[in-house]
Amino acid sequence: MAFGNNPKYTGVIPPVVTPRASDGSIDVASLHQVVEHLISGGVSGLFILGSSGEVPYLSNAEREQVAREIVAVNAGRVPVLAGASEQTTVRTIEEGAKLIALGADALVVTTPFYALSNAAEIETHFREIKKALGVDLFAYDVPVRTHHKLPLDVAVRLAKDGIIAGVKDSSGDDVSFRQLLLATKDIEGFSVFTGHEVVVDGALLGGAHGVVPGLGNVDPAGYRRLFDLAVAGNWAGAAAEQDRLASLFNIVYTPDPSRVSGGAAGLGAFKTALVELGVISSNVMSLPMEALNDSEASAIRAILESAGLQTRVAS
Repeated sequence: MAFGNNPKYTGVIPPVVTPRASDGSIDVASLHQVVEHLISGGVSGLFILGSSGEVPYLSNAEREQVAREIVAVNAGRVPVLAGASEQTTVRTIEEGAKLIALGADALVVTTPFYALSNAAEIETHFREIKKALGVDLFAYDVPVRTHHKLPLDVAVRLAKDGIIAGVKDSSGDDVSFRQLLLATKDIEGFSVFTGHEVVVDGALLGGAHGVVPGLGNVDPAGYRRLFDLAVAGNWAGAAAEQDRLASLFNIVYTPDPSRVSGGAAGLGAFKTALVELGVISSNVMSLPMEALNDSEASAIRAILESAGLQTRVAS
């Protein structure tokens, strides 16, 4: 498998979780350990301040703290892509400028949210951000968060004009995803990443250049193996690895939905798994989200061990 358009970004770029200490503050030591865990697992880059990083829950000061700490501990080893998540163009430019000043290499930008936009405004949004900041931009298509799908024709025009360097697709729209791959496959340097953890082998077979998996926080090495097997053309091996990761993804279904919100369930499962693996110290969530409890942690531990991951020794 070869990427004929020489994409600048490929591989596994997980959305880095943001650990909190028991008092609710950012757990800097654990954040550093997450970065080392990911890099030692073979990731190709780090996506900071994304949905899995709890970005809408972070204060401005916390966003800057997270960016500063990750850039410092990464020390240039892999590219850092930062989520500039704001409602409108002016606010996104302001946020993006701060993140670039803190050392981010590229920005990941959603369509406008809260504001009632149309396709023309979405296109202008990306063009103005690129004009103002001049850095590599990834369009983050995540309608479950923004309530507006990135229009295919807009994405293709932005790609052809060099406004965006890639798309992170978390839309769940398989038809649109395949159409995007077909329409952009010959655009030099352009990348399309899937944001879905359990269909990565299929996405790569269809021409995707990589994955941005929240579950990659838990098992970065597994996603690296999957990617490398696909690049080598070993699709049976890639499918087997994907099957194992799909079973591991069951951790997100362990929380009690009567107590834990849908958003807190997935993110909380990732954090709880990292506690069980000995990577971070606490599974505390950003307010007002509930943390997973001991019973849920026990269920996650069993899934981790079934997937071949070594959990910490029980105290």
